[in-house]
Amino acid sequence: MRNKWVQAGLSVASLALAVLLVVYLPQIVHALTGAQVSWSEIGARFAALSWPMILLMAALWLASLYAYTFVMTSGLPGLTHLQALTLNGAGSAVSNLLPFGGAAGVALTFAMTKGWGFATRPVVVYTLVTGIWNTLFRFILPAIGIIALLVAGRIPDPRVTSAAWGGAVSILVLVAVVAAALYWERAATLLGRAADGALRVLPRAIRPAEHYASDAVHRLRADTAGIVHRRWPGLSLGMLAFLTLQCLMMAACAVATGAYPGPAETVAVFAVSRVLTSALVTPSGAGIMEGGTAALLIAFGQPPGPATAAAILFGFWTYTIEIPWGGLALGAWALLRRRPAGDDRSPEPASRA
Repeated sequence: MRNKWVQAGLSVASLALAVLLVVYLPQIVHALTGAQVSWSEIGARFAALSWPMILLMAALWLASLYAYTFVMTSGLPGLTHLQALTLNGAGSAVSNLLPFGGAAGVALTFAMTKGWGFATRPVVVYTLVTGIWNTLFRFILPAIGIIALLVAGRIPDPRVTSAAWGGAVSILVLVAVVAAALYWERAATLLGRAADGALRVLPRAIRPAEHYASDAVHRLRADTAGIVHRRWPGLSLGMLAFLTLQCLMMAACAVATGAYPGPAETVAVFAVSRVLTSALVTPSGAGIMEGGTAALLIAFGQPPGPATAAAILFGFWTYTIEIPWGGLALGAWALLRRRPAGDDRSPEPASRA
């Protein structure tokens, strides 16, 4: 009970902090950039939004939700797209309301999929695979943002340009190594041996058991190999479509508020915004993402008021609206959860390893 009260207190404090960060966003933007921003100016930008632009943003949001269902249905064979929409909405609502909400989202995933007739093992593998794919693409995003700026010539200093190319390539190589270890047995073995060699230089008192890293990599591969081998195109294309649509959402928010910095800069701002959602001090980095996004838009030469309005608008479509949407999805599942799953929902074996 004590732990539950602590968790509840942390959740309330985290949500309160997120609200405060948004309320004081003009002051935060001023502290980060020195620019003057007021809520009256931000409100004027919101009031000027046209209905066609609002409908376009809503269409992009719905399309991005549907695109992500391809990741989910690829990770859990037998899951339908409607079930995936429901699962994603409910999980996002929980994650967006709680700090470290991912754990609660996973618990909810197990409860919902069990009600649909899925066994535990395929759901465990689904959780691993989708988590890995989300992490890999989150690593890729900064590299894409850097490359977009380099191609557009937004980093003129030759020394900084060289460092940026090196950083982008290093990130992509790291992602390629991890992906290879998941897909190929030989790569997993080599990666495990390399990890073992690196661990041997540690003091014996803190050194893990011998071959621990190699065994861990092999266990991970054994759990995910079946899905990765058969379903990697759906996982990858689904993630690519989802992130592309969200980037278009960022562009739409910037255009709607008069803070569009250009295509390369928009890609970079979007990449940074997605990284900032990893901040754990507030649910999904709420408040932190908006401040960082506004500061970067201003750094790219956009007016402070429109830039801050664009950041808040993007946060609405990628965070705030998911809470009531997820509540509706969770309510629908609670009403229909006793309905048995059809034959087409029977899960396939999760792994053949």
